[in-house]
Amino acid sequence: MSAAEAGGVFRRARGRTLDAFPSEKEREWKGPFYFIQGADPQFGLVKAWSTGNCDSGGDEWGQEIRLTEQAVEAINKLKPKPRFFVLCGDLVHAMPGVTAVFSGHYHRNAGGTYQNLDMVVSSAIGCQLGQDTHGLRVVVVTAEKIVHRYYSLDELSEKGIEEDLLDLMREK
Repeated sequence: MSAAEAGGVFRRARGRTLDAFPSEKEREWKGPFYFIQGADPQFGLVKAWSTGNCDSGGDEWGQEIRLTEQAVEAINKLKPKPRFFVLCGDLVHAMPGVTAVFSGHYHRNAGGTYQNLDMVVSSAIGCQLGQDTHGLRVVVVTAEKIVHRYYSLDELSEKGIEEDLLDLMREK
């Protein structure tokens, strides 16, 4: 499966919702629990590593997608269910068609561009280490472009998403 075909695999999750966490019943200690931590699905690395071309050989994601699906299936079969699943490390090795990468952890807004790839770092919901306010980044993806804007929590709560971003999402 090519990276382009892989997009369809992940679109199946659209429309699903997750109840807010933590809920009222989750706020107090109720005893031991467990969670699952996975790392480095790194889509594209299997082919790149096997061909010895780690700089540009990661254009096939099929094996990594199968392994990731196997991991999700194994987790879904567990009894009792884990409290949550966290995925760390490298998500992709090769990024065909990717024009922007979004991350956090720096606790301030930052970013830059390298070889037509935008790196966008969003400040924290929690502790601020720079001058930014506690907030969230809204990212709108259209067929032509990616547009993003950082909002303070107060601004997003009081005013919502600005009209120009909403206009981008309207069917034309």
